[in-house]
Amino acid sequence: MQTLLHLKKMIKNIQLLRFVLTALFVQIASSNCLAQSSVSDFPNKAVRLVVPYAPGGPTDIIARLIGQKLSDSWKQPVIVENRPGANGNMGTSAVAKTVSDGYTILLNTTSITVNASLFNNPGYSLDKDFIGVANIATSPNIILAGKSLQAKTLKEGIEEAKSGKLNYGSPGEGTTPHLSAEYLFKVLTKVNVEPIHYKGAGPAVNAALTGEVQFSSVAVPAASQFIKTGKLTGLAVTSAKRLPSLPDIPTVAESGFPGFEDYTWVGVFLPKATNEAIVEKMNSDIQKILDDPSFKERLANIGFDAAGGGVLQFNQYLKRESLKWSKVVNEIGIPRQ
Repeated sequence: MQTLLHLKKMIKNIQLLRFVLTALFVQIASSNCLAQSSVSDFPNKAVRLVVPYAPGGPTDIIARLIGQKLSDSWKQPVIVENRPGANGNMGTSAVAKTVSDGYTILLNTTSITVNASLFNNPGYSLDKDFIGVANIATSPNIILAGKSLQAKTLKEGIEEAKSGKLNYGSPGEGTTPHLSAEYLFKVLTKVNVEPIHYKGAGPAVNAALTGEVQFSSVAVPAASQFIKTGKLTGLAVTSAKRLPSLPDIPTVAESGFPGFEDYTWVGVFLPKATNEAIVEKMNSDIQKILDDPSFKERLANIGFDAAGGGVLQFNQYLKRESLKWSKVVNEIGIPRQ
């Protein structure tokens, strides 16, 4: 009798287990179908593209170029929203707190890998809060000789700097042009060239044109037209190779500092918890845009090269950039804010 009761109890438990497993399977299948459905029709409404910098600069221009192309591809509005402040931290931290549904995108620069070393609390963590979707474009920085400097080469500029206290213009503290110049002058050559920080590359270039500073360090797009017209002298670019658009300007590495290589890049990010399929779809859609020769030409016209690559490739690059700039900031000795 007890054996029979025990057997009935086992059968009842097995039936209950089957019911639970069936319900769980149905729930998982429904969730997968819902996820696949949400991805297949993504986006089905307007998308925000947040730029944590002021309108009019190269990053903003690239945001509007890529935003228009994505809008054409998705058949949905892509609205560029400028949220400047705190070296890009204000807009970036705002996106970190948004819903991870793919409808709020961040377009940021190299600064997102630098700020963790400059600020005690930037308001976000690149590793914990974001996934890199795609690298859009890159451009090297350039060291310029201002109107009041006689040097025609980087070596000559450094020799002039040894003879007295000189200065250079940067587009802002913590930007890659600033860090490139600080590393070159303070760490590698140990010459006394002090930074003067301006609000953007335009004012930093203008300071070199007027002789307000002896050097300037900016991203190439801000200075190329003045170099081509002979108003400024480009001493060295921070890329691994010379630029086809400025073939007569040597690299910093060629100028006596092997291995020196820095870039300003622009990439697209989403909140970390965004559906992986949405991330991959967005990467694929962006890659198609970057493969378009006409889009590459538009980037080239503002001094950038199209980048591209997969999601994994970009996130591995972000880790290398974070480590690199952390080392640079520490060697320069910039205090945290």
